[in-house]
Amino acid sequence: MSAQPTTVSGDQLTRDALAVLQPGFTGTEAPEWLLRQIRDGLASVGLFGRNITSPGQLAALTAQLRAEREDILVAIDEEGGDVTRLEVVDGSSVPGNHALGAVDDPDLTRAVAHELARRLADCGVHLNWAPSADVNSDPDNPVIGVRSFGSDPELVARHTAAYVEGMQSAGVAACTKHFPGHGDTAVDSHHALPTIEVAADVLADRDLTPFRAAIAAGSKAVMSAHILVPALDPDNPATLSRRILTGLLREELGYEGLIVTDGMEMQAISATYGIERGSVLAIAAGADAICVGGGLADEQTVIRLRDALVAAVRSGELAEERLADAAARVRALAAWTTATPRATGRRTPDIGLVAARRALEITRTGEHRALTGTPHVVSLAPVANIAVGDETPWGVAAELAVRLPGTTSATYARPEAGDGELAGRVLAEADGRRLVVVVRDEHRHPWMARALGALLAARPDTVVVEMGIPQSAPRGSLYVATHGASRVCGQAAAEAVTT
Repeated sequence: MSAQPTTVSGDQLTRDALAVLQPGFTGTEAPEWLLRQIRDGLASVGLFGRNITSPGQLAALTAQLRAEREDILVAIDEEGGDVTRLEVVDGSSVPGNHALGAVDDPDLTRAVAHELARRLADCGVHLNWAPSADVNSDPDNPVIGVRSFGSDPELVARHTAAYVEGMQSAGVAACTKHFPGHGDTAVDSHHALPTIEVAADVLADRDLTPFRAAIAAGSKAVMSAHILVPALDPDNPATLSRRILTGLLREELGYEGLIVTDGMEMQAISATYGIERGSVLAIAAGADAICVGGGLADEQTVIRLRDALVAAVRSGELAEERLADAAARVRALAAWTTATPRATGRRTPDIGLVAARRALEITRTGEHRALTGTPHVVSLAPVANIAVGDETPWGVAAELAVRLPGTTSATYARPEAGDGELAGRVLAEADGRRLVVVVRDEHRHPWMARALGALLAARPDTVVVEMGIPQSAPRGSLYVATHGASRVCGQAAAEAVTT
């Protein structure tokens, strides 16, 4: 149960403390406590999949927020591809970064980002926590993966810049993440604090290259990463590091926009520092906005963070000027979003499917004939990435069923029984029909690779669809790499295997 709000004065210090918070909430309408906090000075709100059922409902929700404060900064985590909030129920109608990087056409990336931003703006959302500018240099990375444009810094840089330009040309502020680069980690910062053990010159040439491009492109916001980078700061994670946020990002790279933290409830921060202490340290280090609400979405959290910031100023731990500067940057971005015209002109609603088709990589490794009749689709499912969520559908079964009525399907997570037993169950279910086996990052999951191998040994005419990073060698009579698992990636794959 949420705490009742404490009585506070309407002084500037309290309003500044509220202004730097970007909290979430539950429900598809704004609760009264949130409206009350907006009246008291809250300047930002973060939206998640739990807040959205349709574009019309989302537009009504943002209108409700703006009735309290015209320049409220409404933020969302809408990367497209695997990470979608607008289309969390059905899957995204645009491919994600890895698919766009596979095509490597910056004009296409710019167009996809522009169309996505138009949809956000139509719903009253004007700050998007995207794009991911992380260079996916560790193929075992459990949290970035297909959210990255790729493993080549220059490729990632040109597509990051194109994405920022496309989004902001439609009047939606981009938030480039996760500074100084989350791509070389084998740990998910939702669960623990990752450490990147590389030299400063490697970081400068590899990880910082896309952020320089984003800054040059005018990215209105940058999001910090909850990672420890000893070459830059051996003691503090980037979100809490003055050396990284102020010394590197502000002073060395010359960035003047808004610095937003990643979710403070993530274990990399909350389990070690606590969200109150972590928020104070983040603002002191140079962050301007505290993102919280992915898992903590109540008034009590807002009050605790507000009071922690106020107390830190009054005790002298946090300079009042630093808090005031952070609040001013939030308000400045809010003013930009209200003053910037929204895009007009011809829409390109099919741009996502166009991009997904271009991103396909098809390999024929044996005698292949197009799928006909009623195939059996088997999805070998990894544990869901928290950033992606497990509520968003993925795969090709639904799209194949549209093209081939009667298609059957089954999904298996890591089996309790042996891989051979799993293969036997799948073959029995297929009952002689063609198999389509869908995997996601096969190279990261030995059980998945073994199960696929057993199925291919029994049925070499199997079609394999890889919807993660295609790191493993192509297998099957037809191998289709989609470079992502959004709905349009599944649609493009279904078209390819039936023609």
